[in-house]
Amino acid sequence: MESTNTTTMIHADKIIKSYYVGTPNELEILHGISLDIHEGEFVSIVGASGSGKSTFMNILGLLDRPTSGTYLLNGSDIGKTKDKALSGIRNHQIGFVFQTYNLIARTNAIRNVEMPMLYAGVKGKERRDRAIELLKMVGMEERMHHTPDELSGGQKQRVAIARAMANDPSIILADEPTGALDSHTGRMVMDLFHKLHEEQHKTIILITHSGELAAETPRIVTIRDGSIVDERRNQAC
Repeated sequence: MESTNTTTMIHADKIIKSYYVGTPNELEILHGISLDIHEGEFVSIVGASGSGKSTFMNILGLLDRPTSGTYLLNGSDIGKTKDKALSGIRNHQIGFVFQTYNLIARTNAIRNVEMPMLYAGVKGKERRDRAIELLKMVGMEERMHHTPDELSGGQKQRVAIARAMANDPSIILADEPTGALDSHTGRMVMDLFHKLHEEQHKTIILITHSGELAAETPRIVTIRDGSIVDERRNQAC
């Protein structure tokens, strides 16, 4: 179910990302990407390895800055925002799900989910209660005291999704979230994203090389060689 809300959450205009700027081997990865994403959308950004999609995701997720261009997040000009403020925006407004899970080793599932709330200053009992609630939401209530090395890949990814939801972000950025999973487990993870989109109206941006996964999303943006080459609505959704 696609949201009818037309509030623009993300406005990227002519985003260029270069490395080794000003040197003879200067390398431009993104060549002026422009894209709007509205509140409540489920969008896939699809492209082959090396297409620039992960570089673009890092900019959308405030993990990196563009070399030039304009990026507005909920109306705020990210280019004019200081690093400390960006960290706060990232923690409160964006939830990340990575292919490699990025869970803290030797720390159980509850504490992994609590971590973003700890940085946000949420008090202990409230933190613990919400972590348990989120682990129940992703079907991990019986494994909440287990550490990552005691969990399967799919279980780790479900904990990572619970952690991404810790501060109730408006946007979830998922970078190849099923890439390390078998097809059955990947199906469970995608079902969770659909549930978050349909029931909680989260704005979800799925970064993937898989056309099959992209076909599950109502809007598909294709990147090739650092440029958007196709953008379409998926009539099947």
